[in-house]
Amino acid sequence: MSELVTGEAVALELRPARLPSRGMATLLDLAVALVAYMVVSLALLAATASLDEAAQMAVSIATFLLVLVGGPIAVETLSHGRSLGKMACGLRVVRDDGGPIRFRHALVRGALGVVEILLTLGVVACIASLVSARGRRLGDVFAGTLVVRERVPGGRSGFVPPPPPWLAGRFQGLDLSAVPDGLWLAIRQYLGRMNQLDPQIGRAMAERLAGDLAERTGTPVPPGVPAAPYLAAVLQERQVREARRVFAGTPGGMSAPQPPVPAAPMPSAPMPAYGPPASYGSAPVAPAAQEVRPDEGEERAGGTGFAPPA
Repeated sequence: MSELVTGEAVALELRPARLPSRGMATLLDLAVALVAYMVVSLALLAATASLDEAAQMAVSIATFLLVLVGGPIAVETLSHGRSLGKMACGLRVVRDDGGPIRFRHALVRGALGVVEILLTLGVVACIASLVSARGRRLGDVFAGTLVVRERVPGGRSGFVPPPPPWLAGRFQGLDLSAVPDGLWLAIRQYLGRMNQLDPQIGRAMAERLAGDLAERTGTPVPPGVPAAPYLAAVLQERQVREARRVFAGTPGGMSAPQPPVPAAPMPSAPMPAYGPPASYGSAPVAPAAQEVRPDEGEERAGGTGFAPPA
């Protein structure tokens, strides 16, 4: 079973769910919905016993739509794609790009689910899931969603390298409140998989993510700082703020900008251009006037996966 891969050739840490697990989750959800429908129907039948036949039929149709159609839509919207059956089977509904679903996604899936699952007893959904390469039914195709497995082996997740030491604490004054969760997810997944990407695709992906992040923060990328180390440094700053908010109770949370710490004095000479990071497959070139020992490069890189400035 292959992992989910985006159009930028970034392998996400998500694996599409197949028909057996999806079928089990759907059966559990249907069982819960049918029990709720029977309880609500009996209660309304006793309450509307004095009404005429047409009014009782209208109440029955409204109950069907509210419980069996509106209920799953509301549950998936509020739980971000995790119904009771999906939680039991370790599944979740996500967008095609791996982000959380919203009301419109759940509405399309629920509306088409009436035809695929309820009216045809799941035959249409099973055929569509078997034909689809990623196990999607028609509701997923039209909604732009995908059911994925959340319980994956921990060893498969990519290691996110820390930023190089010369960028530590440099972005403490950034305002991260406008950065959406989807962009943080894309940055983390890119950093964890950048060693597996083609060098040109990796550089283009890093530059695009760095541009999006700089636009959200309102601060351009510092001159001479490569895109990948910049992403790693800002991601670490976000994690530091989140940890401070959780363990120290800092007002404002992780999105509140912290007072800047004076950076180390920079040389007066103009900063030279940086070569591609070592993680892209090209080793950093030492200056011609300085001899580098064979074991010196590893010490200077600090084990971060990024090349230090020349």
